[in-house]
Amino acid sequence: MYSDVTENYKRVRFNVEEAAAKYRNPGETVRLMAVTKTVPYEVVNKVIGLGADLLGENRVQEYLEKKDNYQDAEVHFIGHLQTNKVKYIIDSVKLIHSVDSIRLAEEINRLAAQKNIVMNVLAEVNIGGEESKSGVSPDRLEELAYGIAELENIKLCGLMTIPPPGNSEAYFAKMQELFHELGSKKIYNISMDILSMGMSADYVEAIKYGSNIVRIGSGIFGARK
Repeated sequence: MYSDVTENYKRVRFNVEEAAAKYRNPGETVRLMAVTKTVPYEVVNKVIGLGADLLGENRVQEYLEKKDNYQDAEVHFIGHLQTNKVKYIIDSVKLIHSVDSIRLAEEINRLAAQKNIVMNVLAEVNIGGEESKSGVSPDRLEELAYGIAELENIKLCGLMTIPPPGNSEAYFAKMQELFHELGSKKIYNISMDILSMGMSADYVEAIKYGSNIVRIGSGIFGARK
């Protein structure tokens, strides 16, 4: 399953750099995140050795079982996060991508205050209105943003989405519009610096529409078991 990881990583890295050169201004960066769900830490470390410096974790328990064995890399939590699980990751991840309610934001803020840190987060947007997916609806995004802005130990740094399968470009274009609209409001304690969208099947299109973090799992590690 993992025999082609080296070539996969190199190919994805090349595609990301090529898309960034095509669609971005000089100096703008697009970060490649290796999504490690179900992947043994030994294989993850192999990719870190190839130059990967950003990991995406989906499941709290799996992350806790693997994190002490990882080589040096920045870790973001990208999966659905229950409020009772925040305490397990609050002091070891750099960014949480999946904040979709003020209740979750308040719990992150409370625990971050106990650790005397400010936790950077992204608001997850359910851009396709799918009942099966978490995320705030686009029409409630601004309300969530203003609520987060009032919290002292959490900082909203951008947006994340997982669009419905098919016609990704239309959803990416909507996300780019939301991203710029929210950024233009210049809300205190909010910085629209990160737009996290695009996975193995559509990351080039996501880069076209402003994504600066693409989350690649199967494109690097192969199909999940």
